[in-house]
Amino acid sequence: MLVVNSKAGLQHALQRHRLAQESIAFVPTMGNLHEGHLELVRRAKQLGDIVVVSIFVNPMQFGANEDLDAYPRTLSADREKLFAEGANYLFVPTEDDVYPEGLSAQTVVRVPDLSETLCGNNRPGHFDGVSTVVSKLFNMVQPQVALFGEKDFQQLSIIRKMVDDLCMPIDIIGVPTVRADDGLALSSRNHYLTLPQRSVAPLLHKTLLDCRDAIACGFDNFLQIESHARMQLLQAGFVPDYFAIRDARSLQSVGPDTEEIAILAAARLGGTRLIDNVRLTLNPVSDWGMLATP
Repeated sequence: MLVVNSKAGLQHALQRHRLAQESIAFVPTMGNLHEGHLELVRRAKQLGDIVVVSIFVNPMQFGANEDLDAYPRTLSADREKLFAEGANYLFVPTEDDVYPEGLSAQTVVRVPDLSETLCGNNRPGHFDGVSTVVSKLFNMVQPQVALFGEKDFQQLSIIRKMVDDLCMPIDIIGVPTVRADDGLALSSRNHYLTLPQRSVAPLLHKTLLDCRDAIACGFDNFLQIESHARMQLLQAGFVPDYFAIRDARSLQSVGPDTEEIAILAAARLGGTRLIDNVRLTLNPVSDWGMLATP
């Protein structure tokens, strides 16, 4: 595995693969890699001849009171994990390489509507930072396929729309969430949880599953389901940012044309913000029977 620290160095290294007509699969990350990231790499190896993984803690997507400085940086351990998984290139650009004129002078890529709901309500500007840095990384790597985890379902939806709207010739692949044995979605921020909080954290996923099961059994008062779920989380010690049942494509309210439902939640447990989601595919019959999507 070759470690590359500059845009020019990466593009030079990848040129021979393009000339050989080898396909490139790309996994963008912020490092502190866990099993969820490594599953993206394994899937990338199935979809591309060459696998490029980037590690860049993107300052543009952190708000003023968020954990940019405290975000865990574990480059040596990350490099060893990627080498063991057989990644071909690790791209670790500097902030000067990504934002040569600084953040204030940076052109911003903004995906309307999808960026303004759910996490976008609580983290203004966050998704502008995500879509901007991902578009820049896409242009640096020029992959045929890029992979993202489904845990960050809103982010995945935004990236897909950005690629469609800007006519980028990249297939965006969502990879199912990797979970601990007790159901907690793996996240780089889970290490912030204290031991008592860690024992409570899986309740977020359980609450999502309970709501999915209720809907699958025909209960369709979504406002009541959302309210009950938020109350359960509050009683367990969470501070919910949102608990929402939405159309999985638009992330707007469920309507008569909805084909798939996403149930999404974000909640704080102590100082740690956890997000998760589950989905339901609607069965196209008049009784609104539903099939659960894992």
